[in-house]
Amino acid sequence: MKLIVGLGNPGEKYGKTRHNVGFMVVEQFLKDFEPVEKTSWVDEKKFKADLVEIDWNGEKVLLVKPKTYMNNSGMAVKLLTTYYKIPATDVWVIHDEVDLPLGSMKIRFGGASAGHRGVTSIMETLTTDKFWRFRLGIGHPRNKSEHSYPKFNIKGVDDYVLGGFTGPDRGKARELVKRGAKALAVALDEGLDHAMNRFNAK
Repeated sequence: MKLIVGLGNPGEKYGKTRHNVGFMVVEQFLKDFEPVEKTSWVDEKKFKADLVEIDWNGEKVLLVKPKTYMNNSGMAVKLLTTYYKIPATDVWVIHDEVDLPLGSMKIRFGGASAGHRGVTSIMETLTTDKFWRFRLGIGHPRNKSEHSYPKFNIKGVDDYVLGGFTGPDRGKARELVKRGAKALAVALDEGLDHAMNRFNAK
């Protein structure tokens, strides 16, 4: 069984923010690769998450959107891995990454959280860093050449990640979400090494 966790914040006000790219990717994956009647998310209060269980070529896959807010994402992951007896190595976490250029992606196993509070929370609750991350580049607010927003609107990284994509950034974000969903499908079909070779930013 695979546990595929998109990171984000619940609620309509956060739906289109940069920090919710993880949610967007698992939602896109479900739309792209499952029949419409199987694309309803279930609010599982005992797991503090919205869930969908799918069958992927005979393997059970749980898609997860934690409802605990980003800083406590690990709570839902811990509840699910304990209940389903899923090892950390079968946990895939999809999240935004300010240290990668907007539109790029990097799949990797283990390592530090690079300050991402959702990833930090998961590392703390699982007491290991040995899980997979699909890091989706949203760019850094200091890199002015990469974005179309007025610089005076951005106060810092927290303000930036909780803001929405603007102007040409919106198109890049849509393409990134589609590529993220495709990368999940390739990883499930052909393995993570193949997905890394195909999708990792060079």
